[in-house]
Amino acid sequence: MAEPIIIAIPKGRILAEVMPLFARAGIEPEAAFADEDSRALRFATNRADIGLIRVRAFDVATFVAHGAAQLGIVGSDVLMEFDYSELYAPVDLGIGHCRLSVAEPRELAERDDPRDWSHVRVATKYPNVTRRHFEARGVQAECVKLNGAMEIAPVLGLSSRIVDLVSSGRTLAENGLVEVETIAEVSARLIVNRAAFKTRARDVLPLIEAFREAAGANRAA
Repeated sequence: MAEPIIIAIPKGRILAEVMPLFARAGIEPEAAFADEDSRALRFATNRADIGLIRVRAFDVATFVAHGAAQLGIVGSDVLMEFDYSELYAPVDLGIGHCRLSVAEPRELAERDDPRDWSHVRVATKYPNVTRRHFEARGVQAECVKLNGAMEIAPVLGLSSRIVDLVSSGRTLAENGLVEVETIAEVSARLIVNRAAFKTRARDVLPLIEAFREAAGANRAA
């Protein structure tokens, strides 16, 4: 029997939205998979030919790009940041909707006009996307790489602005920040290792189609 197909799934907010897609695709993870408190990283499913791993969002793309997992689900923000040539992203799953935005302190925004920027110091975990965005506008961006707690950076003087994912905007508001510019709308994508797409097409193609149909049914529901 061939090695099972491994699907990498991100921890965090997308996890709950993934479950209905799995159900529609005929994949039933073991109970511990949906338990955010579980420290397990690898999980079985109702299908012997499919296993799951649950890792950090940025690591999903790495596992799939290097072939440790054949498929994965990850936000388009991660694909924009890393631009892996080894990945194929055939399906927009229609979940995990948010936006990648520039935010700054409310008092600064009241007197600020982004059209006047020539240089910005930005705290973000998306330095590549951030630089490209500002370079396209002719603005020099000095990026301070952080992996979390972005909202505190302007308060402590680490940077005047941040670039981060925004959903409801509540976290920004609670830290005295407001959005001033949207870089990109974000949603979750099914990604596939390009080598596996060719060498294991018999296993991979039906899964791609199952997720495509599941995403379509999810949108129509």
